[in-house]
Amino acid sequence: MSTSAESNGSRIGTYDDFVKVHGVLLAASGLPLSLHCKLFHKLTSETFDGGNHFAIDPCEDGRQRRLLLTSDSMHKESDVFLIDHAWSFRLPDAYNQLKEVPGLVERMAALMCVDIHIDSDDKEEENDENLSIEEVLENAIRNAKENGDGIVTWLELEELGIDDETLLSLDLPSKFPDLVGLSLCGNKLENAEMVVSEVTKLKNLRGLWLNNNPVLKRCMEDAILQGCSKLEIYNSHFTPKYGLWALRFCGVICGKQDPGSTKYDDNRLKGETTLDLSNRSIQNFNNKAFVPDEIPMLAHLNIQGNPIEQNSIDELFQILKSFPCLQSLEVDIPGPLGESAVQILESLPHLSSLNGVDASKILESEKQVVDSMLEPRLPEWTAEEPLIDRVLNAMWLYLMTYRLADEEKIDETSVWYVMDELGSALRHSDEPNFRVAPFLYMPEGKLASAVSYSILWPIHNVQKGDECTRDFLFGIGEDKQRSARLTAWFHTPENYFIQEYQMHCSKLHSKKLPLLTMKSSATSRLHRDDGSALRVYTDIPHVEEFLTRPEFVITTEPKDADIIWTSMQIDEEMKKAAGITDQQYINQFPFEACLVMKHHLAETIQKAQGSPESLQPTYNLETHLSQLIGDYYARRRDELNNLWILKPWNMARTIDTTVTENLSAIIRLMETGPKICQKYIEHPALFKGRKFDLRYMVFVRSMTPLEIFLSDVFWVRLSNNPYTLEKHSFFEYETHFTVMNYGRRMNHMNTPEFVMEFEQEHQVKWLDIHQRVRSMIRSVFESAAAVHPEMHDPKSRAIYGVDVMLDNSFQPKLLEVTYCPDCTRACKYDTTSIMGGGEAIRSRDFFNDVFGCLFLNETTHVSQL
Repeated sequence: MSTSAESNGSRIGTYDDFVKVHGVLLAASGLPLSLHCKLFHKLTSETFDGGNHFAIDPCEDGRQRRLLLTSDSMHKESDVFLIDHAWSFRLPDAYNQLKEVPGLVERMAALMCVDIHIDSDDKEEENDENLSIEEVLENAIRNAKENGDGIVTWLELEELGIDDETLLSLDLPSKFPDLVGLSLCGNKLENAEMVVSEVTKLKNLRGLWLNNNPVLKRCMEDAILQGCSKLEIYNSHFTPKYGLWALRFCGVICGKQDPGSTKYDDNRLKGETTLDLSNRSIQNFNNKAFVPDEIPMLAHLNIQGNPIEQNSIDELFQILKSFPCLQSLEVDIPGPLGESAVQILESLPHLSSLNGVDASKILESEKQVVDSMLEPRLPEWTAEEPLIDRVLNAMWLYLMTYRLADEEKIDETSVWYVMDELGSALRHSDEPNFRVAPFLYMPEGKLASAVSYSILWPIHNVQKGDECTRDFLFGIGEDKQRSARLTAWFHTPENYFIQEYQMHCSKLHSKKLPLLTMKSSATSRLHRDDGSALRVYTDIPHVEEFLTRPEFVITTEPKDADIIWTSMQIDEEMKKAAGITDQQYINQFPFEACLVMKHHLAETIQKAQGSPESLQPTYNLETHLSQLIGDYYARRRDELNNLWILKPWNMARTIDTTVTENLSAIIRLMETGPKICQKYIEHPALFKGRKFDLRYMVFVRSMTPLEIFLSDVFWVRLSNNPYTLEKHSFFEYETHFTVMNYGRRMNHMNTPEFVMEFEQEHQVKWLDIHQRVRSMIRSVFESAAAVHPEMHDPKSRAIYGVDVMLDNSFQPKLLEVTYCPDCTRACKYDTTSIMGGGEAIRSRDFFNDVFGCLFLNETTHVSQL
């Protein structure tokens, strides 16, 4: 850093100073060297001249914006533009900032296009919203008389509050026996037997919609399909009986305004060139209606989102080849036609476009997965939803992130930010013409003076009227799950991901390693040949203060110690530097990362036990994002809870931990570091309305044979706020998290008192819970011993913290295993043994008992697992 930039309060004044201070940032941004000087001048003069070259254009019916070039042209790497940050925040502060900062939520809502009212498609639908059931039926009868022969063939009775009794009173089969299409979406139907009885009386029914009724939670599809012999569409999905009517419906040839003929001599598909059959749950395309004789002009076909499980790949290729005019195809890749876009084009050489991408470009680039035609994921909201909630839901489509660092440390939590209106209008492209990067400008040469911007520059030649785009996943290829990560911004093929999830479940269910049998103690009591005290080196104050037994003495030199008890990871480099030998005992086991790193812990248990009840569904997002997305989609389809918790692989104290039900958020949070995503325990056991977890201490003498002991000392960690699933509460640390002993108000509760009051509150016996916890903890270490036999080392002894939560059925759920756990409470609070007959346990003797168990083969205040 130059002298001028370091002088008291002086600002960077020259280009050379700018480069010296920002050299690393410039290199990290990727900005071409030719634009560095131009960036310097725009930063120092605060020049925001993007408005002279670009225009923001509404699209997607006003629910999104795009950026267009208004200059005559712009050459590659010819200019650089400053983009301001409209909102910067740390995630836990998002809700409160939107609530408290004047004008912020209104600006964000406008920027994210969620401040508009989504109008109905036409005035007639808008007026229908307030009509009664009787008025809707009268309108249908009047329209039938005015437009035809007076026969009502289509009824839409949606969101009219129709319950079982009302449906019966309407007597639709008698009054409207010729119905071809019937929609009862969004009502209050619950009685499956009654609904089946009524709709199966409609013998001409071709389309039936019961979406968003409580009755769908009951199995009745088979009964409806059996009773409605002509039904081709059920709840927007094709039935096995689909034919020309269903194809016409998808071709918008028939519908409410024109239910259409049900006869096969209706030739209105003959001239159809485009057919969208996406997301229709089609199992089989070998159908007498889906043939060139019926759709001879078909040129554009979309079959995305269909499982098509009853056709082989070869059979499906033959069906598609039979359409002589077919030029454009949209299909899931990977999917029913295989895993390669190139192979699809080689099998269907007459295609000129696949998923909206020119076939020649795909063949030239040999790109296997083509996703550029994915539909954008637009924010969804209700008219009653507050602006704050709309913004919190939509922001994941716009956010970017960085983390601050200086010479001494990196910030523990990331900064998220929203670019200004111009920057936020840049949409995604796999072949972008612009690039964007965050840039931290330090006008006084120090981090304290930093101002954050984004910088934008063209990476290709752009012409007037062209859309300006960027790659949302710049630098991320398929080796880092690019296609799956695009799900954060686009609607990706749900069936593909659900299949990935199902295959993952099948693999888990096939895993079951034989667990180890309990053996008597095999380790021997540790002693020195001369009978002197064992020398202990430690960097942990509690050990140094409370290890007072005469059998042990503290030494300040690691090389002189018999036992190394440290909070640091001891690797070969540290051993060499500290003079540590293989003859010294160390308080850590080789490869213990299989337990103490969250992704390895889940992997270890899954390899040994598959999917035990004690481990919530858990995914390493770096390797199993597709499976997680499939699980999410399957839960949404089955109307199950979709609340998840994201945890960094190796961070403590719930740092960078988030609870969310937003799939885009889950995927975007990968950007702040490697994480697991775990199904949230939405219904935990509560103590006086508050969430809690339990910290157990496990002493490990040996991994082979397995010798592990559970300390009689354990404690409860309580949240400070009453538990709730209200969505704003997910931003409240003290509602959903329990670790309060780092700068927060901690309410310690004596363990015996907690157990007694918990038993009284829930009318349970703690002994039963304790036995289940013991079994679960042993199974964790059995899994590690079975999957990772390399953990064993005769010179290793260790203590691990095991965190456990109880669900509302009082079943234990494993949260994590911690190396060298914080034992402050164990050393601070006296207690009594819960399972040992109420024996007093002095806090000052905790580490005396730990060392007695691990090195002297004692069992004071512990029990073997």
